[in-house]
Amino acid sequence: MNERIRAREVRVIDDEGKQVGIMPPFEALKMARSKNLDLVEISPTAQPPVCRIMDYGKFLYQQEKKEREAKKHQKIITVKEVKFRINVDEHDYQTKKNHVVRFLEDGDKVKATIFFRGREMTRQSLGRQILERLIKDVDEKGMVEFRPRQEGNTLHLILAPKKAAPTQQPQHGAPPPRAQAQ
Repeated sequence: MNERIRAREVRVIDDEGKQVGIMPPFEALKMARSKNLDLVEISPTAQPPVCRIMDYGKFLYQQEKKEREAKKHQKIITVKEVKFRINVDEHDYQTKKNHVVRFLEDGDKVKATIFFRGREMTRQSLGRQILERLIKDVDEKGMVEFRPRQEGNTLHLILAPKKAAPTQQPQHGAPPPRAQAQ
């Protein structure tokens, strides 16, 4: 930008987008200064490098504005964790399963974890049965991203929300509903 441009000649584009031509950078800079604008190198690899006369501060502001707008439309996916025990009671299981379903409906991923303490490590098959049951129970709302796997004394799996099926539009041949007279 401005005095930092080190090429011997540059192709100049003015502030209205018209090509001015090829000239030394100091002339292009003089032309930019006369309009109270900056000379910005936009394509340094071209032969000769391409420079544009523009308001650099305004350009940076526009770029930042576009990035903020793009960030607004992103969906941030968080991973929620639900912990189970191998001796979980039926009511507790149903409650936690409902939490998993709610998280999946909200579009979040769910990590279901079973923590083994002490002698419970010898009963790992019970933990796998609980997670397999959970997978079957939430099958219509979520899909398995990572199958149940053992890491140390914890067994966990990750469920992701299913992609929403496109909603069906009413058929065009159907008559509109009638209004009732009073």
